[in-house]
Amino acid sequence: MAWIVRFFLNLFLWGFFFTALVALFPISFTLWLVTFPFDPNRKALHRFDTWWASLYAWANPFWKITVAGKGHIDRSKTYVIVSNHLSMADILAVYKSGVHFKWVGKRLMFLLPLVGWELWMNGHVPIKRGDPASRERCLARCRKWLRKGSSMFFFPEGTRSPDGTLQPFKTGAFRLALEAGVDILPLVIHGSYEAAPKHSLLIHQKSEMSLIVLPPVLVAPFLTLDRDRAVEELKQTTWNHVADCLAKNKVGLT
Repeated sequence: MAWIVRFFLNLFLWGFFFTALVALFPISFTLWLVTFPFDPNRKALHRFDTWWASLYAWANPFWKITVAGKGHIDRSKTYVIVSNHLSMADILAVYKSGVHFKWVGKRLMFLLPLVGWELWMNGHVPIKRGDPASRERCLARCRKWLRKGSSMFFFPEGTRSPDGTLQPFKTGAFRLALEAGVDILPLVIHGSYEAAPKHSLLIHQKSEMSLIVLPPVLVAPFLTLDRDRAVEELKQTTWNHVADCLAKNKVGLT
C-alpha cells in the first residue's frame, strides 16, 4: 500500500512541477521584460521566484520547512552565502532565507528549456565543473554581481552529499569572499536528504526540513594572511561552523 501512495504522490508532484513551470514561465518572462530597464539586479523577478518556490513546497502536504536565525542577516549588506547540500529540496529551503541572491550552478541546468531560461533571466551564474576557464568566468561574474549589490550563493561541496554527511568544501566561494571583502553567510539545511535523495527522482512522503542561518563569518581577520592560507583558513572555519551546527542538531541521514 505504501508504494502505491508514493507512486501517486510522485505522479501528482512531478505533474504539478511541470504544469506550474509551463504556466508560470510566461508570467516570469513578462515580469523580466517589463522590469529589466529599471531593475538591474532583477529583484522583482527574484521575489516572484521566491513565491514560485514556496508554491512547490506548499504542493507537497507532507513537507514542512522551518527557518531559524534570520536575525543574523543584515539586509543592508551583501554576502557570499554557502550551504550544505543534501537534495533537490534544498533549493526550496534556501529561498525561505529571504535574501536576494544569485545562484552559482552547474552549466547543464542552464541548457534546459524553461528552467535554464529562468536561470538566465535572473542572472544566475553557470559553471562547468572541472574547467578552469569556466571557473574564472564564473568568479568574474560573481564579483560583478557583488559590486551591484546582489549576494552570491554557493553549494561549496560542489554537489549533493551522497550519504547525507557534510563533504569537504571547494575553495571558489571563499576566494571570492576574500577578493571582494564580503563576509560569508553560512546556512545549514537538515531534514531534506530523505525528501529527495541523490541518484533518485522519487520524492518521498513525510519530511520536516529546517533552514538555519548562522552568524556571518567575517573576512577581515583573514585579510592579513597570504591569499592561499587565507582561503584555506576561511574555508575550514566556515566548514567547522556548519559541521558543529549539524552535530548539535544530531543530523545524520535525516
